[in-house]
Amino acid sequence: MFPTKRGYRNNNFLGGYNTKGCLFVLILISSKYGKKINIKMFLNFLLFNNDTDTRGINMKTKVFSIGIFLFFIGSLLPSNIFAANTIKIGVNAPLTGFAAADGKSSLNGVKLAVSQINAAGGVLGKQLELVVYDDQASPKHSVPIATKLIEKDNVTLSISASYSGASRAAAGIYQAAKVPYIAAYAVHPEITKAGDYVFRTNMMGVVQGRGGAKLVGEILKKKTAVVIRLNNDFGVSVANGFVEKAAQYGVKILNDYSYSIKDRRFGSIIAKVKADNPEAIYATGYFFTAGPLVSQIRAAGIKVPIIGIDGFDSQNFIEIAQKAAEGVIITTSLNRDSQEPATKNFIEEFEQKFDHKVDMVASTGHTAMQMAAEAIKKAGSLDKAAIKDALFQINIMSSSGQVSFNKLGELIKDIQVQVVRGAHFHYHSIIHDPVLLAPPEK
Repeated sequence: MFPTKRGYRNNNFLGGYNTKGCLFVLILISSKYGKKINIKMFLNFLLFNNDTDTRGINMKTKVFSIGIFLFFIGSLLPSNIFAANTIKIGVNAPLTGFAAADGKSSLNGVKLAVSQINAAGGVLGKQLELVVYDDQASPKHSVPIATKLIEKDNVTLSISASYSGASRAAAGIYQAAKVPYIAAYAVHPEITKAGDYVFRTNMMGVVQGRGGAKLVGEILKKKTAVVIRLNNDFGVSVANGFVEKAAQYGVKILNDYSYSIKDRRFGSIIAKVKADNPEAIYATGYFFTAGPLVSQIRAAGIKVPIIGIDGFDSQNFIEIAQKAAEGVIITTSLNRDSQEPATKNFIEEFEQKFDHKVDMVASTGHTAMQMAAEAIKKAGSLDKAAIKDALFQINIMSSSGQVSFNKLGELIKDIQVQVVRGAHFHYHSIIHDPVLLAPPEK
């Protein structure tokens, strides 16, 4: 392949190196790019090998030839040939578009966890490195992002800091590739059904809805309610859980209304609610729909308790609804008044670092990263199957409270109930009911 006779030696691109040197290179390339490559030994071999006559080739020529040679070989080798000094964690989040506020807050929760873990020495002697892409809360973006994170970025694990539609679409991609995937706050029941590599660090929508039924009937002692549901995966799944268990707690549902994610004027629904005259209103939605809805309900003179969900859990909701937000009760994952060090420290550090109020999506993002790091540590390697198995064994006190996964990868935890007082969320009560809040296992 590379002639070594004197008449040809100076014309080959290695400047006359013999077959032995070329064979070394071929072995290097044809191996599985080995885990141990001694570059110093390789260069010494090229520079000082004297098996053939190298008269007439000065050191400058040798070095130049080696440079060209290594550049050529480097172009053939994969980017991950050498052991990485970091552990790559993928994140898909809506950083632009209608869901950007939630995406950025959840991503900040992940970032805080990474900075805390890295400051404590990292995981397995390596620092964590985030690889982040904007999915705009859309499946058409989250699917190619998942493929890119798996195939190009070679992430060890990924976290979805996005909504249900985007998370659900990406889940199957990660399952097929056998890469662990944690949905931080998306609630659609089909997400974890993608397979055993998919997990969730928030309550399923239906589970949260069941808790809402207990809150309205058993804790607030209300006998009638109307439901106002956002007509998407999130809003429907939570409302279905409430409807499923309402009668069990003595709550009669007078009517069930729905609206679209684009709606901001609710006059027709509110007029019907006023005529229904319920003792409570159970509403699903996001802060940007809940703010106008609550404002208009109160402006219509309806004074009954409004029970919302974790989609309301944002300081943005309070800023939009203003005085109308006072007294609104929500079911969520985060207790702002917790004295648990894991939660208390998270809240303090988050608000200091990012200069805005903490919310549920931040805590679930933080929790997802905490559980991921614990699983990698427990696995003792970056083997994705071992990390997946370790996730099922994790049981920690996180920023969201005591958390663990069941056999389906669903989160097991209590529901925190918060109430708006003085333009801030505060502790109202806690729903601890392992039977009622048990997520499905298959």
